[in-house]
Amino acid sequence: MTSSTTSTATPTRHPFERLVDDARPSKTDINFVIMDYLVTEGYPSAAKKFALEANIQPAADIESIQERVEIRNALLRGDIESAIDGINELNPQILDLDASLHFALLRLQLIELIRTCTVSSNPDITAALNFATSQLAPRAPTRPEFLEDLERTMALLIFPSDSLAPPLAALLDPSLRKAVANRVNEAILSSQGARREAKIRNLVRLRAWAESRARENKKEIPELIPLGLDGPDNLHSESLFQTNGGAEPMVT
Repeated sequence: MTSSTTSTATPTRHPFERLVDDARPSKTDINFVIMDYLVTEGYPSAAKKFALEANIQPAADIESIQERVEIRNALLRGDIESAIDGINELNPQILDLDASLHFALLRLQLIELIRTCTVSSNPDITAALNFATSQLAPRAPTRPEFLEDLERTMALLIFPSDSLAPPLAALLDPSLRKAVANRVNEAILSSQGARREAKIRNLVRLRAWAESRARENKKEIPELIPLGLDGPDNLHSESLFQTNGGAEPMVT
């Protein structure tokens, strides 16, 4: 009788993997990056829990994050007027010094008015027209992109919402609220003398750039280099760090 045996030899590791092991960051550095992300992106509850679990001191006053959270949540639910009031209470100069952000907020407020007034079978667009005339029309001529954005937004009053071209349909997509909320968060952080984005976002971009350059120069690296995180998106690094509609991220 012939017997067969299964090889139990350990697969040969790629030299790159050994280099990665030698360059592993310390737990302290990892904790700092996580805390920085939670504070910068505005997740006070998760930051408090992580500080307790990791036994570290938060890099910023956790309570001061709440104002940014309330503004972000107002934007994500479509209450743009409350968000603008919150920004002005926090620091009136933010919108005074950033005409582009101010216009983006007002345009988003107009979109929400249009969304509200066109849902009924007998729409009344008076409120939307009055707001566009008083708030956006005076600003539109100051920059070509403002005028173009206003014209595109007003087109929502002409075409049925269920048959809009992609550029118009995008205005009604919740992702626009999220994009404006991200801009507002960055503007508030900048006004407070903080970084506009979490360190981990820059690290992810730097990692992607380094891998791209290594492949361009024919360096000996593995075919796939995952981030080492579980889940189907672990090869798409930037997608891992997009804000998630205001929900607290899981702390592990």
